[in-house]
Amino acid sequence: MAFTAQDVKALREATECGMLDCKKALTETDGDMEKAIELLREKGLAAAAKKASRIAAEGIVVAINDPEKNIGAVIEVNSETDFVAKNESFQEFARIAAQAVIDNDPASVEELLTVKVGDQTIQELLQDRILVIRENLKIRRFKRYEGATAVYVHGGGKIGVMVRFDTDVADKEGFAEYGKNIAMQIAAANPLYVCECCVPAEVVEHEKEIALAQINNDPKMASKPDMAKTKIVEGKINKYYKENCLVDQEYVKDPSMTIKEYTDKTAKELGGSIKIAEFVRMEKGEGIEKREESFAEEVAKQIAGK
Repeated sequence: MAFTAQDVKALREATECGMLDCKKALTETDGDMEKAIELLREKGLAAAAKKASRIAAEGIVVAINDPEKNIGAVIEVNSETDFVAKNESFQEFARIAAQAVIDNDPASVEELLTVKVGDQTIQELLQDRILVIRENLKIRRFKRYEGATAVYVHGGGKIGVMVRFDTDVADKEGFAEYGKNIAMQIAAANPLYVCECCVPAEVVEHEKEIALAQINNDPKMASKPDMAKTKIVEGKINKYYKENCLVDQEYVKDPSMTIKEYTDKTAKELGGSIKIAEFVRMEKGEGIEKREESFAEEVAKQIAGK
């Protein structure tokens, strides 16, 4: 599989590695981007895999909860340009769609589009805005939780977070602030799992393989005895947990404690129990490639009515 200069550039952005390292990795993997990222990680040159996804598409993420129904929802609605994403009519539609998710519990985006709000379906409301705004708009995904939830939206809709808790103190003063702080932590630190037990066994095994490959590719480490290598691998896995498991992360507002310690402290202060059950973090456009187009070309198309 051949690769282009754009592929090298994309790999550099994904891994923060040098151009020559990226070119060599793509050559060795026959142009396979995922394998190239893996190879760079094994050589200890690339950052963690979660940096490898590119954020490209425009749009907005909305996260809301309904205290009366004890239900929350987060939804991503995409547009072609950032200019449209700031449009009030577009943002209003995203909020309407999020509320429809709460009220109707659709199983899929396709089912959500058939939900009626007043006299129109979500699909008809979307089409109305497409005709007025003159851009391709679409609902990409959503998530709905029932129970005690907290939501947070960062950067005007760039990131949306929703967290669900198993707790008996959701109605206590102070819980709402705690819930928002946890949601903000997720937005800022981007954990992949709630706790260590949530990490799939195959992921742990894969990280061990990566760690061992890094050791064996390091001339200073390769000659160490197997027992020493095992301890180094264990240390790297513990570091992986601290970086990727929410409860093991340092609390961004107070690095002297972990999220678990902050949660336990809050539960004690409120006189009950709190467990972080699950969360979802959506970043607009993650995983979607955006076509490259100059600002002048974009304006020219808008003037031409395309």
